[in-house]
Amino acid sequence: MAAKAPAHEVAPVKLELIITVCEKGKAGFYMDLLETMGANLQLSLGAKGTASREILQYLGLAEYQQSCILSLVRKDRLEDIMEALDKRFRTLRGGAGIALAIPLESIIGKISYSFLADERREM
Repeated sequence: MAAKAPAHEVAPVKLELIITVCEKGKAGFYMDLLETMGANLQLSLGAKGTASREILQYLGLAEYQQSCILSLVRKDRLEDIMEALDKRFRTLRGGAGIALAIPLESIIGKISYSFLADERREM
């Protein structure tokens, strides 16, 4: 027979992976914003758009460099973070971007989970 978890334990907070794509020069701004809102782990990667050279020339754009930011956040903070990103995408000059969230279903290791979930209590 499996042992029951003690009644005082709370179910772990779910985590989400936010993928944010923005102009390369704005990556630092968005990473700072995400960090202040609770992103405990972030990774910025160089990215390149999929538009062909002909389309870029037609639109009068040079090579368009982008950044892809991967951020881990707690699900209970997701709505506020996505609203803040949307507001910045709409109001910052040259700050347009796109963001999406993917739920993480399994993480192995209590210490790893606690770090990623930004839990500040002792183990």
